[in-house]
Amino acid sequence: MDKKLRTRDKILQASIELFNQQGERAVTTNHIAAHLGISPGNLYYHFRNKEDIVRHIFKEYAKLLESRVQPPKGQSEALDSLAQYLDVVFELVWRFHFFYANLPDILSRDAALQQDYLNVQKVVQSRVVSVLQALNQAQVVAISEADIPDLAHTIKMVVSFWVSYLKTQCPEHQLDKQHAYWGVIKVLLLVKPYATVQALPRFERLQRHFTELAGEAPL
Repeated sequence: MDKKLRTRDKILQASIELFNQQGERAVTTNHIAAHLGISPGNLYYHFRNKEDIVRHIFKEYAKLLESRVQPPKGQSEALDSLAQYLDVVFELVWRFHFFYANLPDILSRDAALQQDYLNVQKVVQSRVVSVLQALNQAQVVAISEADIPDLAHTIKMVVSFWVSYLKTQCPEHQLDKQHAYWGVIKVLLLVKPYATVQALPRFERLQRHFTELAGEAPL
């Protein structure tokens, strides 16, 4: 049983690696099996097909997102919660960037995965709304309550399509983790215009922090 679990995990990790390097479309189950030095039959013992592998990878991603992106527990942690949200989400975007690079195509080929994705996005939307509401209540930002859902949706949209945007703007560049951190800065700049006078220096410190992590701008 332990050996079975280890092989299954190795298949998932190898698939993520190959999908990220070469693009999900270009990688077949035979490529994955050859990369691991196992027979295709051994791979099919664990997963029915490539779509089954992608679906399980998404479940792993969703589990990480659920456990690591938590709503703020108090007003004093509001800006820290925003920073943590950005850090965690873009780390996961980088870890699973093949998914974000070709999101509409991957989802269009699997109705079950499409529904799973939409369910996860509802949870993400509610978490982002919670963070923005906490920022508002702590007087870190001043934004109309009525506008918070739309701002949360815009943040979610930038996160979801940052990788594909980069690939269209910098087709000659190999993506790396620093490029993901520039997405953090773009999202931070969506919230910064709402910063209160007393909170603006904290936003600027946070912006400098992520700029240092990101290095040279990709665009």
